[in-house]
Amino acid sequence: MADYPQETFLNVKLAPGSFLEKKRHIASVASLKQQLGFLKSTGRYEAFKLKWLPVYDEPPAIWPIGSWLFWDSDIGKWLEGACYFLHTDYDDEVDAAVQELTDMLSNAQHDDGYLNLHYSIVEPTSNRFTNIRDFCELYNAGHLLEGALAHEHYYKNDKLLGPMIRYVDLMSKTFGPSEDQLHAYPGHPELEMALLRLYERTHDKRHFELAKYFITERGNPKGTDGRHYYDWEADKRGDDPNARPYFYPERTPSNWYYSASVPLIDMQTVEGHSVRPMYLLTAVADMVRIDKANTPDLQKAIVRLWEDMVSTKMYVTGGIGAMPQYEGFGIPYFLPQGTDEGGCYAETCAAIGIMMMVERVLQYDLDGSFTDIMELAFYNAVLTAISTDGRKYTYVNQLASSDVNPAERSEWFRCACCPPNITRTLAIIGGYLYSQPASTEAGVKHIAVHLYSSSTLDFTAADHPSTLTQTTDWPWSGDVEFKLETSCKAVSISLRIPQWASHWSIEPPPPSKEVTKGYMTLPAEYLASNPNFTLKIELDIRILTSHPFVNTDTITVARGPIIYCVEDFDNPWVNDHFKSLQLDPDAMVTERAVKDSSTGEEYVALDVHRGASVLPVKSLKAAPSIPWKTLAKAAADTEVIEVLHMVPYYFRSNRGGKGMARTGIRRWIR
Repeated sequence: MADYPQETFLNVKLAPGSFLEKKRHIASVASLKQQLGFLKSTGRYEAFKLKWLPVYDEPPAIWPIGSWLFWDSDIGKWLEGACYFLHTDYDDEVDAAVQELTDMLSNAQHDDGYLNLHYSIVEPTSNRFTNIRDFCELYNAGHLLEGALAHEHYYKNDKLLGPMIRYVDLMSKTFGPSEDQLHAYPGHPELEMALLRLYERTHDKRHFELAKYFITERGNPKGTDGRHYYDWEADKRGDDPNARPYFYPERTPSNWYYSASVPLIDMQTVEGHSVRPMYLLTAVADMVRIDKANTPDLQKAIVRLWEDMVSTKMYVTGGIGAMPQYEGFGIPYFLPQGTDEGGCYAETCAAIGIMMMVERVLQYDLDGSFTDIMELAFYNAVLTAISTDGRKYTYVNQLASSDVNPAERSEWFRCACCPPNITRTLAIIGGYLYSQPASTEAGVKHIAVHLYSSSTLDFTAADHPSTLTQTTDWPWSGDVEFKLETSCKAVSISLRIPQWASHWSIEPPPPSKEVTKGYMTLPAEYLASNPNFTLKIELDIRILTSHPFVNTDTITVARGPIIYCVEDFDNPWVNDHFKSLQLDPDAMVTERAVKDSSTGEEYVALDVHRGASVLPVKSLKAAPSIPWKTLAKAAADTEVIEVLHMVPYYFRSNRGGKGMARTGIRRWIR
């Protein structure tokens, strides 16, 4: 099998009691069954029995998208995650549900292979593939296919993968460059990723070619009858050009919302709905991995769009998407922290998309600048989306709360993409820790360590069963002990050295500490003599700020990969969501180990000593401006807060309180 985390996670054993193992365990014992309960209570579970449900009579909450249009994908993602957990945490109820869903899906399939709820129940099947842009048929197919791949991997049968391959066969006949085919591509990318994984499983070239067509045809301005396919399709449906979908930022056409305004190789900036380009670029990166010699333009596009996103459109947490209306990217440097400031969305699925994309890039380009962002997104923008008990979630991850959008969690959502997405991600998190790239030295087995966590990797070197073990309390401690056990003397290991690490060392000292693209490689000769070694990275407290063009003049506190925030639970005096709080960047900040009594969560808390105060904004009357000296005097004369308490951003909204939290704090000049 190919080196996908969906499969390699089985080669990694997370140490019991380690940070990642505890997060994964909670998802297994709590989240999975809780989500199954909501799939059943909302009608999703039995939807593939193809009976009419009351929800189908409801008008779309977000016109023109009915709330059931994503149900196929909800089932696909849950089933996928369930199969991953069955490998390691078998459960009778989960097993029975997966098998029952498999039977329902198989029985719901049309004779020609078609499989979709909406066009089997709500609209006539004759209308299928008439709204590729909006109605997510192909997106749903992608998640069902990924679920089928996970199902086949666990059950070792084709009860679900067989029907899904029949559906792929239908799509291969329906979509493509021939005159008798639709020159279409998914309105929401996802199927492309699944097809490439299917290709690695089947080695059927048609599966690769269909994914390639979807990727390269996307955004073609003259794709059908000399027109953009989505515009051609809309006219054929008879759409009113003045009827703007709820999520459109402007009048039709808004093809940039779909990351389809121009072909990918011509796209200069990441744009539109933030999940779409992440899923698309994940597939593109996998296509590059498979066919690197013939995809130089796609490789350049990945780097160009990545750099645009990271440098101008990413939050300090690794979250992306500033515009709530269309869940997407704003203009460069528009990064408001919350609703009161004009936006902030940072959807959970978009952050997971970052992780997926980076993992694929690392398969052909070992570049720590990508890995650093993957780690940032995981520990902050992803982990914040699930409560410590695994039963509540966030869809939107704003960096500052408000009266309109307090910091709080929900058990479920009408559009429920995020809960099963984070569950399936935690199920395979071990697959993100390591990779086995080709070595530059003949006959040498090369292991790359991307993320640090107590764990053991099983691998083979020159036909010798081997293991690499990490022992660490990351992300709270930067000490990582390694133990290499192998009979092979030709093993090299690359360790990621985070960009933020100002001081680090390896004991015993290696012959060279040269870092190349964020990785430091220990050669086989060193490891043959030193199979036990320790990496020490100082987890300094860091004071961060945004690019000057963001125009917020706020600072954020970080320690290692963890971003911190203030929350009313620890600072009960707050009454304005910390909007008027100001923080001295030179203040003394101390750390302390905490085990929270209500949640059992263990973490490092930070305390700011006499370095914060509340700006008396009500006494400042702007009409429409304030003299600078007046503001400076007011800022300087405020009463100092003795101790300001900070907790990890991912830990927010777990202990009750007033729903007030903030990450970026106004800079205090005194």
